[in-house]
Amino acid sequence: MLLTIVRHAESVENATKHTSFYQDPRPWNSRAAHALSRDLVGLTPRGFRQCQWLRTALEILVGRDPYVYSSPYRRALDTVELALPGRPVDVTALLCEQHYGDATYMTKAELFATWPACEVDRQTRKHLWTPPGEGGESLAVGVMRRAAAFVDDLEERAPAVVAMTHHTAILALRSVLERRPVTELVDEVRARKTPNAGVLVYERRGGLFHQVDAAEPDC
Repeated sequence: MLLTIVRHAESVENATKHTSFYQDPRPWNSRAAHALSRDLVGLTPRGFRQCQWLRTALEILVGRDPYVYSSPYRRALDTVELALPGRPVDVTALLCEQHYGDATYMTKAELFATWPACEVDRQTRKHLWTPPGEGGESLAVGVMRRAAAFVDDLEERAPAVVAMTHHTAILALRSVLERRPVTELVDEVRARKTPNAGVLVYERRGGLFHQVDAAEPDC
């Protein structure tokens, strides 16, 4: 089985988060901030071009008939709709972005002023940092648990599976699939993240996954 991990195409948040989404003081409460991130953030014009690229790239890499899983976030679902038109989608919360709880869309200054105890972990041990409030999850525990559950639950539904997801979830999925410490991957992405619409392809052989291909958009 081929398992293809895809980061959603560029969203409005990706393109403008430092000039619009993160404000100090934050103009909305935590529940509204998370709903905004989950349900309303769509793709940029560049994101639409990346979806066009993905349509061709995924057909080459995994064929025309993959089984598709997606995060329920709008930016992931929009990417699936445009890059894999007409394909049925199995929507799963296991592929969600990390839940930042009450810290969603807070600047660091506001976060540390509101919850001073967060600062050390957020600054020096980000993988262990658990955002405050209901639903807040750390990368090393919460997101990793979801990633492991997703991989464990994979069945031979089709020769090729596509999972449309998010940057932080990709870190956890890579840790599970590549059998590498998540801290090692966090250090790597400080230099360069998986880009929007980036593709990682893994093949399961003998019960283990091995990376066999990758692709990045040229737009």
